[in-house]
Amino acid sequence: MDTTEISKNNIVSTVLLDEKETWDDLEFQELVQSLPKERDWWGTHGMYLYQGVWCPSPALKAVVSFQKHFQALDSDIILIPFPKCGTTWLKALTFSTVNRHQFAKEENSVLSFGPHQIVRFFEYDIYLNNPSPDLDNCSLYRPRLFSTHIPFASLPTSIKDCNSKIVYICRNPMDMFISLWFFTDKLRAEDDEPLSLDEAFQLFCRGIYNGGPFFFYHILGYWKASQENPNKILFLQYEDLKEDIISNIKKLAMFLGCPFTEEEEKRGVVEEIARTCSLGNMKELDVNKYGRHSYGIKHNTYLGKQRWEIGAIL
Repeated sequence: MDTTEISKNNIVSTVLLDEKETWDDLEFQELVQSLPKERDWWGTHGMYLYQGVWCPSPALKAVVSFQKHFQALDSDIILIPFPKCGTTWLKALTFSTVNRHQFAKEENSVLSFGPHQIVRFFEYDIYLNNPSPDLDNCSLYRPRLFSTHIPFASLPTSIKDCNSKIVYICRNPMDMFISLWFFTDKLRAEDDEPLSLDEAFQLFCRGIYNGGPFFFYHILGYWKASQENPNKILFLQYEDLKEDIISNIKKLAMFLGCPFTEEEEKRGVVEEIARTCSLGNMKELDVNKYGRHSYGIKHNTYLGKQRWEIGAIL
């Protein structure tokens, strides 16, 4: 697929975060009415407790469509980060590693389009406005690369039953919480009252936030699945990538069936991928300074200058 077509053919229309909710399907309306509901952290939408996890209302129908209709291929790679646990970084690293033979390093699509447009979310992008999207046109290269935040128990059966690969990443929960708090504050409308750190922490402890609860329904689910089937699920930790990115890129490549050759390692290919995908480098790209995610969020919101960790407020 010609990469010049991605921006006009492969990105769904933006969803404005202040749109009024509309449910046009009777069966779906009945489902929504049966679910517990809370306000989201930036106060513009509700969140529904669906299959044990809080899901933003604009994405709920997309999640259901994804579960009903997605048919995985054996070659698919599904990236599943818990929210605010290194999503942008994982997408960039995986895409650059898997596709390193398909372009010169300076022509890496991560540099032109950004990680979120080349490794697209099922619920926040692909299925957002279309219950039956053309999946073959949703991924630039082969194997197909996709992403989602939903828990293991809620994945479509086709993903679990085929030979597709899953890469999961989680993070220290307190750093994840601080990152989420800063992130949602940046999404808040200027005239909206900010959510205080104390209020956010109370909600966090109750598991009321996008993707929550943090541990039992999400991390533990993928951890157990990775122990039962280590050839299918690679379980990564954000802190390990920060401490030793080179070893973890090699681990990722080995898991995905595209290990680095000795010659590549001598040429510094692994180090070049690490540099290209570093958050410092990603922040300086025009696509991340000025572009928007199809969900309506500016790319630079994901790559703010603030170090979103517990140490940032202590």
